[in-house]
Amino acid sequence: MLERDIRTKWFLEARYGMFIHWGLYAIPARGEWVRSNERISNEDYETYFEQFNPTRYQPKEWAKLAKAAGHQYVVMTTKHHDGFCLFDSQLTDYKAGNTKIGKDLIREYVDAFREEGIAIGFYYSIIDWHHEHYPAYGDRYHPMREHEAYKNKEVDFSRYIAYMHGQVEELVTNYGKIDIMWFDFSYDHMSGEKWQAEQLIQMIRSHQPDIIIDNRLGGNFMAAEPENYAGDFYSPEQIIPPGGVVDELGRPVPWEACLTLNHHWGYHASDNAYKSPRQIVRALVECVSKNGNMLLNVGPDAEGEIPKQSKEILSSVGDWLSRNGRSIYGCKAASLAKPEWGRYTQNGRFLYAHIFDRGIGPIYFQGLKGKIKRARLLADGSELRSGTMWMAEQYSDIEGGAFISLPGGDLPDELNTVIELELYEPL
Repeated sequence: MLERDIRTKWFLEARYGMFIHWGLYAIPARGEWVRSNERISNEDYETYFEQFNPTRYQPKEWAKLAKAAGHQYVVMTTKHHDGFCLFDSQLTDYKAGNTKIGKDLIREYVDAFREEGIAIGFYYSIIDWHHEHYPAYGDRYHPMREHEAYKNKEVDFSRYIAYMHGQVEELVTNYGKIDIMWFDFSYDHMSGEKWQAEQLIQMIRSHQPDIIIDNRLGGNFMAAEPENYAGDFYSPEQIIPPGGVVDELGRPVPWEACLTLNHHWGYHASDNAYKSPRQIVRALVECVSKNGNMLLNVGPDAEGEIPKQSKEILSSVGDWLSRNGRSIYGCKAASLAKPEWGRYTQNGRFLYAHIFDRGIGPIYFQGLKGKIKRARLLADGSELRSGTMWMAEQYSDIEGGAFISLPGGDLPDELNTVIELELYEPL
């Protein structure tokens, strides 16, 4: 077994995590990329540093919400692209401890979520638009990328690398055991050894040997033998890969789709295009049915509150998971083809049929004739009878299938009705 497989075992059983994007950008409330999109200078952005005072920040309430919503792990921004640190870094004054709130917000986050038994993750942007030695002019994303005053500015990138490595070392040494390090992100020539990635990984693992790391430092994650810094899991953003994720040899690899609840990661006051609980539940099922995880984002506002709409959606998903979580946690892809009525997940002898479309007549399970020992609705445990239909004998393409009838014309749960099939033998 690869070391990566050992490290990610718990992660691939957890399946569902919470992402938290929060920082100074919650004050303008136009998304986490506001500095880049609007070409805001350090000087003009300073007003948000002076205003930052999230007096309603209650990480214990966040943690209780995450627990009730069914999240098994959490990843929170410690520093986003704007360079502002929510943690008490000794390498910069640009941190929450020097704002009106005056404290280490990451310390409180770690303590609160750890108390709820939720695995702890740190997001850290390897990009930094605030640091004087991060390249600005001509960069693809920097707010000052076209500002003539930065054209001939001298930059010693090695000083930024030392700063970045130093901050990461603070994160992996000052907060106890950390389960996930989530880096963001490489682009163009800013990738791999540009970050001195191999040295960075060795330092992290010297302090946290069991930590798992995403693939955004660079490298070829899909290679048969990827670089050490290529990471432990692949991180597609705002998309669920149609066929899951496999390496160049066709072997499944750990992956996690990170998704927003609306269209932004950071708080955006006018973005009310929220996904429904039904969409979220089915997206989670789709990820697991392809051997993947889902990391679902919330963006707290400037006062430290998770928006009401986000809470309501998470609560509904959590209610569904409280009754159907056995079809998600610890599950993986089934060896059966995707059925026309929904998707399968599987855990050993237990096959979970996620029924999205009621259709007409009984639910058809291709290839399962004589293989089902017991069937029931997972949500309430009620027995369902499986069998064959006399008409099936006339059609050779369905003769080897099993059928289960559901009462009524509607699904018992319109979000996703789950039938648990206990098989005589694993598929």
